[in-house]
Amino acid sequence: MNKPPSFRETILEGGGFLRAKWKYAIAGGLAGVANGFFGGGGGSVFVPLLTGYCKLDQRKAFATSVAVILPLCGLSVAIYFFRGGLDFMAALPYLIGGTVGGWAGGKWFKGVKMPWLKRSFGLLLIYGGVRSFL
Repeated sequence: MNKPPSFRETILEGGGFLRAKWKYAIAGGLAGVANGFFGGGGGSVFVPLLTGYCKLDQRKAFATSVAVILPLCGLSVAIYFFRGGLDFMAALPYLIGGTVGGWAGGKWFKGVKMPWLKRSFGLLLIYGGVRSFL
């Protein structure tokens, strides 16, 4: 298993690790575009890219997606806020529920068998796709 590079290896010694991982940057860019363009959904783009294109295992892809999408969501919120498109009071109840749900999902994540995790994610994508067309 590859260990993450040290600061010295990535920054001080020419960034070879970063150059070798250009497809990760492309995957992150596509997730960022989806997140900014649609106001969310970057993770639904990012997880399949991480598993198929970047060859991460499914569980790491889900966890990595959360870590990457958090700052992307923060950036999107700031852009929407400064352009006048954010109604914080309308979002507040969802934020509270989402915080509790995120905590619960994070706790349950490790105990869910991978086939069920994949099926659940697939059903979520199908549900979102169908709702987009109705």
